[in-house]
Amino acid sequence: MITVLPASAELVGRTAELELIDSMLDGQSGTGLLLRGCPGVGKTALLDAAAARAGSAGARVLRVCGVEFESDIDFSALHQLLYPLRDHVDQLAGHHRDTLHRVFDLAPEPSLHPLAASTAVLAMLSKLAQEGPLLVLADDLPWIDKASAIALGFAARRLGYDPILFLATARTAADGFCDRVGLPERVIGPLATKAASKLLDAQWPGLAPTVRRRLLTEADGNPLALRDLAAGLTDRQRSGQDPLPRFLPVTGRLKETVAHALDTLPAPTRKMLLLAALDKSARLTTIEAAALGDARTDDLAAATQAAMVHVDHAADRVSFRHPLIRSAIVNLTPATERRVAHEALAALTDDPVRRAWHMAEAATGPDEAVARALDEAALSAWRRGDRPGAADQAADELPASDRRRRGASAAVTLLVRAGELSPDPNDRSRRLVEAAYLAGLSGQLDQVDRLLADAGHPQDTPTGLVFAATAHLLTNEGDVDSAYRLLARALDDVADTAKPSGWDHHAILYTLLLASLYTLRPEPWELLNKALARFDPDTVTAFRLCHDAYVDPTRTSDNIRAGLARAFDDLPPDPAPWQLIPLAFAAVAMDAMSDYRHVVRHMIDRERDGGAIAMAIPGLMLLSHDSHVRGQWDEAKKLSQEGLDLATAYGYHFWEAQIRALQAAGAARRGDVDLALAHSKQTTSWAAPRRIEVARAYAHSARHLAAIGQGDFDEAHLQISQIDALGVPSPGVPGRWVILDQVEAAVLTGRMDEARGHVAAAEQAGMAGIGPRIELIVAGAAAIAAEETEAGPLFEAALELPEADRWPWEHARIHLAYGRWLRRTRDTGRARLHIRAALETFERIGAAAMAQQARSELRATGIATTSRPDTPTIPLTAQERQIAELAATGLTNKQIGARLYLSHRTVGSHLHRLYPKLGIASRAALRSALETITDGVDVGR
Repeated sequence: MITVLPASAELVGRTAELELIDSMLDGQSGTGLLLRGCPGVGKTALLDAAAARAGSAGARVLRVCGVEFESDIDFSALHQLLYPLRDHVDQLAGHHRDTLHRVFDLAPEPSLHPLAASTAVLAMLSKLAQEGPLLVLADDLPWIDKASAIALGFAARRLGYDPILFLATARTAADGFCDRVGLPERVIGPLATKAASKLLDAQWPGLAPTVRRRLLTEADGNPLALRDLAAGLTDRQRSGQDPLPRFLPVTGRLKETVAHALDTLPAPTRKMLLLAALDKSARLTTIEAAALGDARTDDLAAATQAAMVHVDHAADRVSFRHPLIRSAIVNLTPATERRVAHEALAALTDDPVRRAWHMAEAATGPDEAVARALDEAALSAWRRGDRPGAADQAADELPASDRRRRGASAAVTLLVRAGELSPDPNDRSRRLVEAAYLAGLSGQLDQVDRLLADAGHPQDTPTGLVFAATAHLLTNEGDVDSAYRLLARALDDVADTAKPSGWDHHAILYTLLLASLYTLRPEPWELLNKALARFDPDTVTAFRLCHDAYVDPTRTSDNIRAGLARAFDDLPPDPAPWQLIPLAFAAVAMDAMSDYRHVVRHMIDRERDGGAIAMAIPGLMLLSHDSHVRGQWDEAKKLSQEGLDLATAYGYHFWEAQIRALQAAGAARRGDVDLALAHSKQTTSWAAPRRIEVARAYAHSARHLAAIGQGDFDEAHLQISQIDALGVPSPGVPGRWVILDQVEAAVLTGRMDEARGHVAAAEQAGMAGIGPRIELIVAGAAAIAAEETEAGPLFEAALELPEADRWPWEHARIHLAYGRWLRRTRDTGRARLHIRAALETFERIGAAAMAQQARSELRATGIATTSRPDTPTIPLTAQERQIAELAATGLTNKQIGARLYLSHRTVGSHLHRLYPKLGIASRAALRSALETITDGVDVGR
């Protein structure tokens, strides 16, 4: 047994393997192990770790590495293993000593019997083990010569008698004589995603996000590739200033491995591999046809045996064992051969995207016909989601959902290549600008500036898409005012030059929609309305519905809801995100998202991995909002965090701010005041200088919700008054959703006229007609602000509205407000029913602060709450307890009196009597005192 000392540094992502090695070194799990894995996966690194661990514990380490050019020299591996110990040989018995001397001399003639060599090796190892534990390491077993392999195998099967461990490595699917010794095997797979990311970041910090993602994808968890791939790139490529090649350069050991494997393969096999590498979606029959009679499918057998590819004859497909094998094959093939192969593949494919790509790769200079084919292919990829031909395709038979997975990213690649092949500078510029816009959608923000610069248009005469792309980037950074001005000019610029079906119009409309959604000013909406008038109404239905849902929801609410239903029904089975997101925004505005969640979720799952990331993120935000209003707060939190993680990873600061505002409101509802205020402060500091009023409004909403939970209605009133510029409810967003909060804050701070003015304004605007949730909010607000003699029927009417319980937060708030009113009117029995209903809902959805308020109100009706058995009982009346709790939140006597309809002198008198009961001397100690006592409630009060 070897006592293992702690290692100074662990291999990233190999904890389980290191623990297994440690257990072997400790004598707990066997005496031999064969580690199998692909080249570069880290087998040798594990042997290095084992050697370091054993050496630090005082064990002797012997090591041999199989080398191809020595594999035909008998006993060359034994010579490498034992030669450092030649001075110990004389301690062995004579026949063993003579045998090993012949091995050291590499002169085993006349014939050295394998059994003699095997027993000599075993004797040598046993002798060394008597001096202390011994670890034998054999790397790359298949290249060990047969004679040495027989001797090592003989010894490995007899290790149990001495403190000797045997660790060996072999490549996946590689065969060798020593593989048959029967050692237990452990497959070393690729690193998991987190470990791969950690290793890449440690080796190459500061990579551009798109470069980092590409390297992680291409490396596919291979540690050697993670360390070496970036080395083949230039500094400008690593920083994202220059584009990455379509096939990454493979250097070092990986290149040598593939080059050696290729050199050993017949010419027909190499040709088939090149064709398969250039078009991984091509069928075997297509590849065979493209070989032009020089190779056949059967010729791939040699590559299969070399563990380079897997051939599925039933599916008519060939796939590479690792993505980098494709890159290495392409990079190792002369350019002339690659062009010929591309020409052959282009002639055989019916798919326009792949055909255009192969034509482009076969081109030797500018060619407008090829550039136009790429242009059309990019538009197809953008609409249908196809991938870019040879560089990154999906199989033909895959469903549309998988083929669209990286549509936006594919379109960028196709357009950049189209720009390179454009003879006319104007066509080149247009195509690069289009690529810049789509790069902004697909998470390649670090490419936008470079592509716009490469487009080369003077800034005083830009095309409409320059404006649209720049505006999108500015909107991402939050400069909504500049985006609006650019979009106004962009609309004029493309008015007569682009087809209605072109993406320049769509780009401008979508970016203008974002600018409109996140400002409370009317000008962007007015511009969007004018822009929509230029189009056939049927082509801009989603944008029109979104405009009306935010700008004119009261007059046309029924039409909007019916239009949303038709529009969602009319979507194709797998709609593109740009078809869906405007509809999703409209559905959220109308509180109708729950009917269409599955469509949005499907789009997000499809696009989040290299597709239209910029639309998947708001999709998650909108789903989170819907989960909040439906009372599914754990789900809402998960969705918002998912969106925030994506926004942060891809650098979408604009969406990051919006999601933090949503999270702030969610934390406030749950009673997490510190988190709510932290998120709110972050959002405000980012949004305020950029005049993104909607984000600021959500931040204020979070603060007012936090204040409501703490019972601080003066602060709530202050924060909520800043949501709408006019200080009164508006049918806009989020104004329509905070009417109840506005009215309640006004009532509980003694501003009855203001509260009733809010209700009147909402009723006059017809806001209840927007939908069931707003109808519930307006009805509840009307009841709270009503005269004492009129409030009861209004509360009943609000709670009896159809579908009222679909909105648990507002529904419970109205129950609680009704219970308070009933208690004030001395209808204690009914008050308990409504307060208890509110409490149950608050507890179910996780509204901790409001649940505490409901418990306090319930105690005020004479119902004691459950308390800890070890807390002292102190006789407080219900009113005393309520006053104490309100004072503990920081409210003044005047504020407490306004809430409880008492004079501030009465409140002060109660507090004066409370302090001795609680054993405290000041207001500051109230909170801690209340947390440690159980009050005996005097139900007579």
